[in-house]
Amino acid sequence: MNYTTQMDAAKKDIITKEMKTVAKKEQMDEKKVMELIAQGKAIIPANKNHKSLDPEGVGKGMRTKINVNLGISKDCCNIDMEFEKVKTALALKAEAIMDLSCFGKTSKFRKKLIDTSPAMIGTVPIYDAVGYYDKNLKDITVDEFFEVVETHAKDGVDFMTIHAGLNRATAKKIKKNERLTSIVSRGGSLLYAWMSLNDKENPFYEHYDRLLDICQKYDVTISLGDGCRPGSLHDSTDACQVEELIVLGELTKRSWEQNVQVMIEGPGHMALNEIKGNMMLEKRLCHDAPFYVLGPLVTDIAPGYDHITSAIGGAIAAANGADFLCYVTPAEHLRLPTIEDMKEGIIATRIAAHAADIAKGIPGARDWDDKMGKARADLDWEKMIKLAIDPEKARQYRESSIPEKEDTCTMCGNMCAIRNMKREREGKDIQLNA
Repeated sequence: MNYTTQMDAAKKDIITKEMKTVAKKEQMDEKKVMELIAQGKAIIPANKNHKSLDPEGVGKGMRTKINVNLGISKDCCNIDMEFEKVKTALALKAEAIMDLSCFGKTSKFRKKLIDTSPAMIGTVPIYDAVGYYDKNLKDITVDEFFEVVETHAKDGVDFMTIHAGLNRATAKKIKKNERLTSIVSRGGSLLYAWMSLNDKENPFYEHYDRLLDICQKYDVTISLGDGCRPGSLHDSTDACQVEELIVLGELTKRSWEQNVQVMIEGPGHMALNEIKGNMMLEKRLCHDAPFYVLGPLVTDIAPGYDHITSAIGGAIAAANGADFLCYVTPAEHLRLPTIEDMKEGIIATRIAAHAADIAKGIPGARDWDDKMGKARADLDWEKMIKLAIDPEKARQYRESSIPEKEDTCTMCGNMCAIRNMKREREGKDIQLNA
């Protein structure tokens, strides 16, 4: 049977090769994967033209996935360096990479990324529109916005962030409800400015069916962007954010009617005690569509450490229903991240995702921890290092401070609790002073 998208196939009771791959990875029945895709509760971003893709599922009952942002900017336009970042992201097992390039002719970088990456690829087409046409924002036409979207789709992009929920009604909310940090979404701010400069409706909201036609043609997943995400704790869960979320829920249903897969993007900066409620609100208003969050960052005061503030929020968010975490690096709010910044951000986000998967009872998630626990009980340092989420760093720490006895570390030495309990059970002398 023929089908246009993964959702179309699922509604026709067709189990695609992508669904089979996801089912195996998730330790889930193939038919269950198909049902979740049909219901919109899970997605498989898999553009028909992304030939190197190793597909992943995002959604209910599946492992929490992570995304890595990279790309060139006017101040940092070293394409070779960005490709080193791509290699790092793939080596550290990121399931998705978003190309956020916003300067110059970006197609060469994007095409090479799609040709070589087994990870799913996302973009924000409005970033590219500004550089691609090399004209003032006000002068970009509706047709030109959609031409960029179709170019990205044709190139093989698996999911696109589209800020379609920031319409004129939402814009009025922003003007009536003063925010401390206003609009911090780059794409959201560009569309808000375009609407204001031209006194027109958001083109992606007004012509949403045109967007759906493109996405259906190439099987592009729409990542409905949160143009009103809070950029500070002060602005979280306000009228602007909730107003946009309601619109995103309406657009989700319209997408599903055309068999276009959807995920919803979320906050942002948010206090710990608000995260659970926000996850519930999104799932309720957006009909259980997968939720993709940036952080949330749980405090505003830690520039240089925002990979930590984000990982704290991400773990809580994912444990309460978020399905996809966008990494945050120590460079957040400060500069374009280096490769080392990227690594710190990826590891922190992977820890958050894994901790949430244990809490959610994802099949197989806890097995890794049980193996590590056994290696520690056996004082098997080599196995501990191999099981570590970052073996390189674990080995570096171990080898930088060598203990006198191989079955200890330099923190406790002969007073190691595990060593001494192990010796006691084996009937051996403890020998603290030996």
